Amino acid sequence: MNIRGAEADDEAAVIALWDASGLLVNPLNDPVRDFRFCRDSGHGDILVGERDNRVIAAAMVGHDGHRGWMWYVATHPDERDQGLGRRMIHACEKWLDKAGVQKIELMVRDTNTRVIGFYQRMGYMVEPREVMSKRLDGKPVKAGGQKTDEPVVITYLEMTRRPPLPLVAPTPKKLALLQAVNPTVGFYRYLYHAVGRDWIWTDRKKLSDDALAEIIRHDRVDVFVLYVDGVPAGFFELDRREKPDIDLAYFGIMPDFIGMRLGPYLLAKAIDIAWSREPARLTVNTCTLDHPKALPMYQRFGFRPVGRNEMPSPWQRFDPVLEES
Repeated sequence: MNIRGAEADDEAAVIALWDASGLLVNPLNDPVRDFRFCRDSGHGDILVGERDNRVIAAAMVGHDGHRGWMWYVATHPDERDQGLGRRMIHACEKWLDKAGVQKIELMVRDTNTRVIGFYQRMGYMVEPREVMSKRLDGKPVKAGGQKTDEPVVITYLEMTRRPPLPLVAPTPKKLALLQAVNPTVGFYRYLYHAVGRDWIWTDRKKLSDDALAEIIRHDRVDVFVLYVDGVPAGFFELDRREKPDIDLAYFGIMPDFIGMRLGPYLLAKAIDIAWSREPARLTVNTCTLDHPKALPMYQRFGFRPVGRNEMPSPWQRFDPVLEES
């Protein structure tokens, strides 16, 4: 992919890319005006990534005389998972560094946890700030419209008998599922963070090492780790402390291994191992911060919803662990 500054003739292709990437959801934003205003301002540019004379990535970069900013960072849906987004971010950083700007900032909707995770992996931090705005064109914005007030919905599920489990053939062939007997706190924290970072897992991060060790080394808590080619790829945790029930307390796949059918494979293993302990029922819960396929997958494997609860989103309350994740 070749990255260059946009020309006027790129306007239609860039806006079409923004639209295909789902960035034009705010009806108050005029992408044509934004494109032209940025290029004509003298303080910014539109960077485009092209391949075979086709625009497949784009980003708006600029500065306010003090800090650098990025907006409209997008890759075409058909070209994702190739590292193009990272290349566009690096190009923006290089543009700002050349302009003498030493700090870059960006704004992400606080509900967009996957994008937040993407930027965190590139070294960006969540900084506690309240972003305030006022429209000068008279267009109305509802009170509180700048920040979501949607609660997190938790769904509780259970199964009361062993289900027939589907045969799942994951993409990788060299797999190993091993129980971590008396896992170290450091290793468990690594698993927990690597799997749960994108889904805002913070509860176990709030525990001291001693409190966490007491849980994960309990003789009725089982931690199983999935390895692919010798590398940890995911884990699940069975909590048998509330006899005669078993709770699938944690379950997940690390980001680099999502899309290889390891989720269904590991869930089938977790259910099979749990029922080998002969519980009265097996429980699990998921929420709207989780992967959107999590709830349907649990139901497909035999869990049925038995309750729901709502709680404020993590961005509606100060959570120092979330800020550090």
